[in-house]
Amino acid sequence: MIKIAFVCHGNICRSPMAEFVFKSMINIRGMKDKFLVTSLATSDEEIWNGIGNPIHRGTLDIFKKYNIPYDKQKRAAQLCKSDYERYDLFIGMDFNNVRNMHRIFGSDPQNKVKLLLDYVGKHTEVADPWYTGNFEATYQDILQGCEGILSTPGGEK
Repeated sequence: MIKIAFVCHGNICRSPMAEFVFKSMINIRGMKDKFLVTSLATSDEEIWNGIGNPIHRGTLDIFKKYNIPYDKQKRAAQLCKSDYERYDLFIGMDFNNVRNMHRIFGSDPQNKVKLLLDYVGKHTEVADPWYTGNFEATYQDILQGCEGILSTPGGEK
């Protein structure tokens, strides 16, 4: 089983979108028993008194538009150093996410930290819809990246 954590800054827009898009894809393909998938934040900005904020309304609108099942109880959660041993792959949405994962982990000796759009040959970022407001563009990038992961043998690069 491949254990994947999608990671963004706050874990309310991009990383939960990637989590549930990927889960939908593997479910449709009959592959859900081959993966364990979650999403996490590099910051605690969306976590108050130990309780994470829910998924952003714009991401929920994308789930509804494309009939993507999601966990209504999903709340923002922060990445921690010990997660490095729990997961096989950490997929960041932007360069800051990747840099912050390296900072949190201290290093990446097993080369587990990746950038999502590298899976489709684009060394670029998934724009943060928190700032752009364009959840559709974010969805299209995430859809491409998730397809790229699934077309890579073993889900690794």
